[in-house]
Amino acid sequence: MSQVNENFLKLNASYLFSEIAHRVADFKAANPEADVIRLGIGDVTQPLCPAVISALHRAVDEMASASTFRGYGPEHGYDFLQKAIIEGDFQPRGISLELDEVFINDGAKSDTGNIGDILGLNNRLCMTDPIYPVYVDSNRMAGRDDIIYAPCNAGNNFVPSLPTERVDVIYLCYPNNPTGTVISKTELQKWVDYALANDAIIMYDAAYEAYIREEGIPHSIYECEGAKKCAIEFHSYSKTAGFTGVRCGYTIVPREVTARTSGGERVALNPLWNRRQCTKFNGTSYIQQRAAEAIYTEEGKAQVRATIDYYMENARIMREGLIKAGFQVWGGVNAPYIWLKTPDGVTSWEFFDQLLHGPNIVGTPGVGFGPSGEGYFRLTAFGQREDCLRAMERLSGK
Repeated sequence: MSQVNENFLKLNASYLFSEIAHRVADFKAANPEADVIRLGIGDVTQPLCPAVISALHRAVDEMASASTFRGYGPEHGYDFLQKAIIEGDFQPRGISLELDEVFINDGAKSDTGNIGDILGLNNRLCMTDPIYPVYVDSNRMAGRDDIIYAPCNAGNNFVPSLPTERVDVIYLCYPNNPTGTVISKTELQKWVDYALANDAIIMYDAAYEAYIREEGIPHSIYECEGAKKCAIEFHSYSKTAGFTGVRCGYTIVPREVTARTSGGERVALNPLWNRRQCTKFNGTSYIQQRAAEAIYTEEGKAQVRATIDYYMENARIMREGLIKAGFQVWGGVNAPYIWLKTPDGVTSWEFFDQLLHGPNIVGTPGVGFGPSGEGYFRLTAFGQREDCLRAMERLSGK
C-alpha cells in the first residue's frame, strides 16, 4: 500500500499567501467594483532594467545559432556569473570566496527550502519569530519538528535573544522579512560566536541586503569574524533586480562549513550540497544567468540602484503616512517592508479584513509569520507609486 508523507499533514491547510489570495478573490467576487490596492505579497512592479533586457536579448539570440547554442549547463552555475558575484558582492567588503563556494539557483526560496536535504533529521532548530514561513514549513515537510523560537517584538526592539538551550541550526534573515528591521554587526557577531561555540550552523538569508541604507549594517554574515566556518548565505535577484518572474539567485556554501555524522566524524557541507544539486537540480538557464551578470556592469548597477531607490521612496511615503495616521511603525528604512502594530484588541486577521472591506487595501497579517506576529501587520513598498500614495490617503481619511 502506498503511503503519504504524513509530515505534510502537520502543516497549515494552506500557504499564507494562498489564503490571502483566496480571501481577496472572494471579496472581489462579491464587490466587483471595489478598487483594491494590493500591498501584501512582496512581488515587484517595476520592469527589468535596460541592461538586463539587453542581456536577455543577446542570450536568446545566442540560442538561435548552432555555434553559440547552450544546452545543459553546470549544475552549480556558469563561472562568468560566479566571478561577477564574487567581484561585485563580496570582494568590495573584504570577503574572499572561491568559485566552487558559489551556487547559482532559480531563486533563494528554492535553496532555503532545499538546504535541509544535506542535514540530519535530529537537528534542533532555532527560528526567529516572526519568520518567513518557508523555513519552518520546509523543515516540517522533512520531519524536523524540534524547533525553538526567538521572539522579536516591540518589547525587545526586534533584536532576538540567543537561545538559552543548545540548538544545531539557526535561521536568520536580515534585513528581516517580515518586520523590515536590521541587525547590527555587533549583534550578528554574537550569533556567529554562539554557532562556533556550540557547533551550530547559521542559515543566513540576505535577500534584501541591497536595500540597506544606513552605515554599519552588515550586508553579509561573512563580514563577521569566523562566519565562514559556520554560516551558509542565501541571496536573491528577485527584489534586488526585479527577477520574481525571471528566477535567479545564489547560495554561498563555504568550504569551511562542516557538520558531524552520528559517529562524530566531521564532514564538509560544500561537496554534499554540490552532490545534491547535481542529483536534483539541472541548473539555472544560461539566459537567466546572462541576465543576472548584467546587473554587475556599471550600467546595470546604476539602473538597479534607481529601481531600489524607487521602492525605498515608496517605503518612506508609506512609513510617514502610517505614522501620521497614528500607527506604530517599524521597517521601511533599510528594507522594503513596513511592519505596523494593529489597533489595540484587533488581531492580525481582523485588521486584514478591516483594511480589505474598508479602504480596500491588502496587506499581510503578522500572525501568518509566526505567533509573535500576532497584533502586527506587514505592508510592502513594491507597489506602484500612485497606489502607495492612494493607500496612505485612504488610511488618513482624506
